[in-house]
Amino acid sequence: MNPSRSKPTRRALLATLTGALALATANLAIAAGGGDFPTKPIRIVVPAVAGGNLDNVTRIIATHLQAQLGQAVIVDNRPGASYSIGADYVSRAPADGYTFLAIADSFLYTPAIVHTARFDPLKDFTGVGIYASIPQILVVKSSSPANSLKDLVALGQKSPGSLTYGSAGIGSSGNIAAELFSIQAGIRMTHIPYKGNAPALVDVMSGNISMLFDTISTSLPFLKSGTLKALAVTRPSRTTLLPSVPTVEESGYPGYEAAIFNGLVARTGTPPEILERMNTEIRKATQQAALRAQFQAMGIEPIASESPTQFNAYLRSQSDKYLQLIKKANIHVE
Repeated sequence: MNPSRSKPTRRALLATLTGALALATANLAIAAGGGDFPTKPIRIVVPAVAGGNLDNVTRIIATHLQAQLGQAVIVDNRPGASYSIGADYVSRAPADGYTFLAIADSFLYTPAIVHTARFDPLKDFTGVGIYASIPQILVVKSSSPANSLKDLVALGQKSPGSLTYGSAGIGSSGNIAAELFSIQAGIRMTHIPYKGNAPALVDVMSGNISMLFDTISTSLPFLKSGTLKALAVTRPSRTTLLPSVPTVEESGYPGYEAAIFNGLVARTGTPPEILERMNTEIRKATQQAALRAQFQAMGIEPIASESPTQFNAYLRSQSDKYLQLIKKANIHVE
């Protein structure tokens, strides 16, 4: 073999390998940065049963994301173990932006209440974007002597412990909203847990319990019929669904907020460019007239965070608030 002819061959081979490595590195960078994202179906894991609020809302947003992204967006229900089954699945999936977790507010405080929950909401996940706000309203029987929150608080102060509230169980959104209000208003209320809000509503209307923090969609028919009356909305601003009902904050309790939200998070380590892209698509979807009409019919208001960074800040602030409340009110599941 002639050495003088082998050297160019080795140089050519080295150049070829170097070029291939550079191309592969560039392709990886494009993929990681979301340049061609998405190139395959996206999976959104819902850690709850099909047919519930989180599932229904997420399926609507998934349909719009699919149309916008040009790729299938699959909703995968993985309920059980207090969010843990779905959360564990997403936390173990590749951090490549093709697997997301749909969440509600309870995602942030469930591990503090249910000690068997196997995930850390803020360490294991990073925010993508919020897409729905579900205001809760404080409802009482139409014949209740309380016509405002101040009236209700006065009744509670007059006879401590006499006010009773229902909820869908310990750690439910209604339980959290009521305990937060109880502490801020400085009154003691008695918690009556139910297997869902529906039977609790029946007992409010029959006078067996004093009140319920409920979602608008469930209570709205009874508000329209005059069987119930709403005293306040739990979000910082009034809802367009019940514009005449004041907020808890307007009623004299500054800083109060206990609205339910739905949003997406991803495994920590997911490329920020992909998080930004998905946030942008969520914001586009929430501006669609068809989506807004669907949400409004369900008593839900479309809302979007400006960026994943903003959503993460919101998640941290809400988590801090809930953890302080849970400790102060000693809320836990045996």
